[in-house]
Amino acid sequence: MSRVSASRARVVSVLAAAGALLSAAAADAAAPAIAPPRPPQNPHLAANPGSNIHNDSWMTDAYARPGPTGRDLVTSLGALPPSLCSAMTFDRRGHLVTVCPSTTAPPTLRVLDGATLAVLGQYVLPDAPSPPGTARFQDFTGGGYFFLDPRDRVWIATKTNHLFVLAVSADGRAVTKVADYDLTSAVTGDERISSALPDFAGRIWFVTKKDGKVGVLNPRTRKVRVLRTGEEIENSFTVDSDAVYVVSDKRMYRFSAARNGRPRVDWSVRYRNSGIEKPGQVDAGSGTTPTILAHGYVAIADNADPMNVLVYRKRTRLRRRARRVVCEIPVFAKGRSATENSLIGSGRSLVVENNYGYRDPFGPQAGNITEAGLARVDVRRSGHGCRKRWTNRTVRAPSVVPKLSTATQLVYTYAQTLGPGGSQTWSWVAISARTGRTVFTEEAGSGLLANNNYAGIALGPDGTAYLGTIGGVRALRDGS
Repeated sequence: MSRVSASRARVVSVLAAAGALLSAAAADAAAPAIAPPRPPQNPHLAANPGSNIHNDSWMTDAYARPGPTGRDLVTSLGALPPSLCSAMTFDRRGHLVTVCPSTTAPPTLRVLDGATLAVLGQYVLPDAPSPPGTARFQDFTGGGYFFLDPRDRVWIATKTNHLFVLAVSADGRAVTKVADYDLTSAVTGDERISSALPDFAGRIWFVTKKDGKVGVLNPRTRKVRVLRTGEEIENSFTVDSDAVYVVSDKRMYRFSAARNGRPRVDWSVRYRNSGIEKPGQVDAGSGTTPTILAHGYVAIADNADPMNVLVYRKRTRLRRRARRVVCEIPVFAKGRSATENSLIGSGRSLVVENNYGYRDPFGPQAGNITEAGLARVDVRRSGHGCRKRWTNRTVRAPSVVPKLSTATQLVYTYAQTLGPGGSQTWSWVAISARTGRTVFTEEAGSGLLANNNYAGIALGPDGTAYLGTIGGVRALRDGS
């Protein structure tokens, strides 16, 4: 080939690449955006969206503020002893507050500098053996879920079934226990509290996996009321201004508090269930924390085959001819669909991630490559049914809690690929919320220490993305 021909070929190649980028940008611009999240501010939680692993009391996993855009990306790692800082929250001073369970040490609350990822202060929490039948790497009690209150105090249910309240000093270097609620009279034996959250009246609700207990603590009187469902409740729950939504391994529930403070079932619906604990799941049921959408909806994923995204009407009394179930939309392939993470929910849109195939990171199948897939489902404006907007069939996100920025219209996830010699490579991935196309990929690390094992992404106030991995807390930010 002559020099002129080679030059022309390079020009054609550059123009083609530019044309593809412009076409992708045009497609994104033409596709419908996801509206910003507008959950009400729970007066007993820290300011949205930094109070808990799912951001707010509606569990939206969505931010109105931006995350990384892909410009000159910079990654960093704050190395820690092997553990998993699964939930990330942010106090008013900009500290990153997290709790890090471990398979070899007690769970530890850590306060990090958001810029340097240096540990400023920490508090070692009580430890206890995992309940029978619960794999240690899937034991989320004692740190998987916690919340910050408006005074930046950390409320966390321990593995010993106490509810600790921990205060962090202004410089982040001292953590002090300021209250201790003993719940062992209500949660006994090998039962463990999965999650605890305040309702809008200040009562503290909690749930247990074994026996599926739903409890309510009055912090002022220390009185506890409990209702036993007899089902497994593995995940956290969702709090609205007038109700609490809980999903068990069999049913979706709406609860409210009776006059005596006892939890009361307003309605419940049985969902489709294959009865199979699919690889990647913690039990044979829904793997989601319920997500509330504006306009009166609450959503989960079921455990059918293939899995469905389910949207319900929240209200207790339905209008004439209205059905409780708004839609039931299958996502991903039969025999290859499961999720163990809450749906992203904002506006009328939901985003679901496929976790099918994830295995014990310390076991013989740790190198398994999981099934690909993320999908967006929108509730129709009429309130009658839903539509699937897109499915990304290339990104494999084994277990991360993904997040959405409506400012950038990007869904942030954490993906796995096979590297040289069969090693695992882990990467930050951003997907267009409008079209589902992959916008950027940035390698984070490889091997066991880069595995996030069910931890959730969080977007900081300055647009940095954070994620706990077995080797420490990782950050991703745009370059200057």
